[in-house]
Amino acid sequence: MAKSAIQKIAMNPSENIAYDKLVLSQENVRRVKDGVTIEQLAEDIGRRKLLQSLNVRPLLDGNGEETGTYEVPAGGRRYLALGILVKQKRLAKNEPIPCIVNRSGTTSAEEDSLAENVHRENLHPLDQFRAFKALKEQGLDVEEIAARFFASAPTAKQRLRLASVSPKLLELYEKDEIRLEQIMAFSISDDHARQEQVWERISGNSHMQEPYYIRRLLTETTVRADDRRAVYVGPEAYEAAGGVILRDLFEQDSGGWFQDAALLEQLVFDRLKTDAETIRAEGWKWVEAAISFPYGHTSGMRRVYAEPAEMSTEESARYDAAKAEYDALDAKYAEMEDADQEIEDRLDQLGAELDAFGDRPQVYDPVQKAIAGAFLTLGANGHLQVQAGFVRPEDEPRAETGDDDEGPEDDDRDVPQSDDDGANGVVVNGRSTNGGSDAPDEPEEEGIKPLPERLVFDLTAQKTLALRNALAGDVEIAFVTVLHALVLQVFYRFAKDSCLEVTLASNSFGQVQGLAETPWAKEIGERHEAWDRDLPDEATDLWGFLLGLDEASRKALFAHCASLSLNAVVEPWNKRPGALAHADALAATLGFDMVTAGWEPTVDNYLGRVTKTRIVQAVREARGADSAQLIDHMKKDLMAREAARLLEGSNWLPEPLRRDGHDAVVDPGQTVSGEVSDETALDGDAAELPAFLADTSSEEPTVADDETDHLQAAE
Repeated sequence: MAKSAIQKIAMNPSENIAYDKLVLSQENVRRVKDGVTIEQLAEDIGRRKLLQSLNVRPLLDGNGEETGTYEVPAGGRRYLALGILVKQKRLAKNEPIPCIVNRSGTTSAEEDSLAENVHRENLHPLDQFRAFKALKEQGLDVEEIAARFFASAPTAKQRLRLASVSPKLLELYEKDEIRLEQIMAFSISDDHARQEQVWERISGNSHMQEPYYIRRLLTETTVRADDRRAVYVGPEAYEAAGGVILRDLFEQDSGGWFQDAALLEQLVFDRLKTDAETIRAEGWKWVEAAISFPYGHTSGMRRVYAEPAEMSTEESARYDAAKAEYDALDAKYAEMEDADQEIEDRLDQLGAELDAFGDRPQVYDPVQKAIAGAFLTLGANGHLQVQAGFVRPEDEPRAETGDDDEGPEDDDRDVPQSDDDGANGVVVNGRSTNGGSDAPDEPEEEGIKPLPERLVFDLTAQKTLALRNALAGDVEIAFVTVLHALVLQVFYRFAKDSCLEVTLASNSFGQVQGLAETPWAKEIGERHEAWDRDLPDEATDLWGFLLGLDEASRKALFAHCASLSLNAVVEPWNKRPGALAHADALAATLGFDMVTAGWEPTVDNYLGRVTKTRIVQAVREARGADSAQLIDHMKKDLMAREAARLLEGSNWLPEPLRRDGHDAVVDPGQTVSGEVSDETALDGDAAELPAFLADTSSEEPTVADDETDHLQAAE
């Protein structure tokens, strides 16, 4: 039996039909406005003409005959866009339009409309990135590319940036082995080798593949733009010196990251030297410049202060005349019954003139400047801070001895000469400011070893300073504390159960790195400087000065002085269990703890100075076992940085900083079991596609939007 012949498919014919013979079909299934707008599509057709024909069907009369008019069930958006061009008189209303005419009747108009939209596959994002890159290579700038595809310029820059990621990583993205959010994170760097190195490092561990972690690895050897060193130098000077700033087009980056930390520090040192020479030229004997100085670096030095500049003879005469006129007018006006605007205006004018005399510039005595110096350092905001007027003990003027045998050259034989280039050797806390460590991890032992004695000393030095600051704020407790120490000495001979050293043998703890940057040290320093300004220059005048103080001022000065004698440092060579217990009792009475004082664990003050086991224990206590598991496999440097991030806001304290009877963590965001609450959980997966892939507006794109629309082609 012969096989039946396979029926050949016959395509619908293509015809050019005048636009005014076409009408929009009501069977078109597209109802919701989405993607490229009709107006934007009209602009695109006006520039590149139609890329796809319309699908039409002839309209029939009552006898089934064609009327010469055709309905458009598929391609309605193109039909409406052509209508806009006709209204704008950019297209003739009888212009022939390429159409595919369906006369077979084997399918309905609704089915054809649905098939055209459903069977179309959106362009893969990677193809968009590569196409944008090809257009740029053809000579189009970013703005022109954005305009042609109805996107904002930042969106076009984002797509171009994604196309610049390592081809190896883009191939993995094409195979769905890397998520789009990860590609966005990799785009922060232009170094393909570094991108691939980071991927190799994290590809075997799903916990390390989060976008935030990729960004952290790509920027771990950089310096943030809001770092005080970067602010001090400025991005313009850094880039002019050949430095590169990494920018993140998909997240807020606060100015980016300075990639070359060594270059940045050299620029900091060079500028510090220049600024130090400028200050030195003002007449100071010496100037020391550093990124930061240890707490107590001015200990043992006397400080002199600037005074208002003296008025000249002419200025004094003018001041006296203005003051006399003001007093006369003021007395006259007080006796007048009615207001006089002219006198009021004159009084205001004279008052402003007298205020100007009071706001005179502050100047130092040249004789004092000749023996004093200044410290230059960087504030937390990156601005240069100048502390001037410090006199070293060896530079103090010597009293005349009347010894004829002592020659003038003998007077200076023991006085060290300061180096003119003292700002050359800039050291930040005795080590590199890069913050990293190349030292290998120390071998770990089973169990948790006791904290190093030096670390206990440093931690309790911070506790002492913070507790001193708290004691200075409570005058009544300060009085009771000093009274307690005095009664012990008078009635309980040889008793040493007080944390106060009432002889005021105050220790500045200058060997503790970073102590000067703590808020407690700054507040104590500001308070001390304020009192230093008010006290008389000569000690013989001090008694009369104190008698003239009001009671509140005397109490405040007493509390300040008493607080400086407080010592709660744990010293291995000086066991003081009673004094330390008293310090805890004093803290409880003050309602003081290191959490409310603002202490948080950082790489410098704790995490970088303990073993990996201690770091994991801290995270486990503060954030639970799941968070600890995220870091337990890391190398120590990276583990310490990640732990610092995880412990932010946890209120966790190491043992030496806890009060007796208090836990390591007092965190309302934690459950009883120590697990992290929803508010502190790590970020989950982002939306499949961020908004910038579907951006067709002129607004700035944001990655946080949940939109997942693709850029639609011109159908």
